[in-house]
Amino acid sequence: MRRIFLRLLLLMMVVLAVSAQAQDAANPNAPKPDAAAPETPKPETPKPETPKPETPKQETPPFRWVDFHTPAEQPVIVWVTRTLDSEKWTSIRDIGVMYDAALVVTTDRSSPDALPSNDTFQLWSVNLTNHMKTPLLKGVNLRWVDWMNVREGTGRELAMLYDDCRECDATTYFTTFHYDFNQHILAPRWLRGGQTVPVWTGTAPQGVNLGQMYALLADPDGTQFLATWSHFDYGKQKPAEDYIFRYDVDPFSGIDRTVLVTNKEVETMKQRLCAAQAGHANVFRGDVSTLCQQEVHPRPERRPATSPPANNQGHSAPPRVPR
Repeated sequence: MRRIFLRLLLLMMVVLAVSAQAQDAANPNAPKPDAAAPETPKPETPKPETPKPETPKQETPPFRWVDFHTPAEQPVIVWVTRTLDSEKWTSIRDIGVMYDAALVVTTDRSSPDALPSNDTFQLWSVNLTNHMKTPLLKGVNLRWVDWMNVREGTGRELAMLYDDCRECDATTYFTTFHYDFNQHILAPRWLRGGQTVPVWTGTAPQGVNLGQMYALLADPDGTQFLATWSHFDYGKQKPAEDYIFRYDVDPFSGIDRTVLVTNKEVETMKQRLCAAQAGHANVFRGDVSTLCQQEVHPRPERRPATSPPANNQGHSAPPRVPR
């Protein structure tokens, strides 16, 4: 009897186990009595984001002139001085820094008792990472003009005028400086044969009256360009000739351009150059009386009247008064 009871008990346990498994299969989401309830994950507190400083929009590139009295600028001054130590110069006049390049102006005095006004200048581009030096321009009477917007979206460029000699019939040149990302130098524009744009000359061909004018003008989008006008008057030898050039930068490639103005654009450019004398351009010089008053806005010539008056009756003397 005891064995039969044990077998029946074992059989009942098996039946209960099978029944429980069947219920679990029918309702898998039902909680088990001995299983611990899963814990709901707590949401993590987001970390506050540190606001990034906005880069201010600048009309001019990050160019600065070095202050020779500022202690923070002494490493730049020492670096430039050591780089140019082997060159011939009397003093360092200016240092302008942009990115890793320095635009350096050195002056050379011919003798210890020479006047400073007779100094010649040399422009250099000095790399501030590898002591590389690049000679740029040389001349006299250096004048920094202003900042010029030659290409949209690239920042303005520093413009300058200078002469090739002092006590002579000098030629005046114009250029602007931009940062060359390929060479890592500050380079002048419109460079040809060691010089830049000739805007004024003190010499003219024999027997020719030369009229000259140049001005800084702007396109409708705000980009600026330099225009020059040379008028050659040959007198009775042959008709006068006009040469008008436009110096600008290609907006897509960034390459310097020199364009000879022709056809209908000639008269339009003459009008714009003459209008620049009223103060619309900060770079202007010209023979206004020769070019603008005689060529663009000529005054009508006043000729003497040759027709007889209306009351002329052919008398050579006034009539006598009757007695």
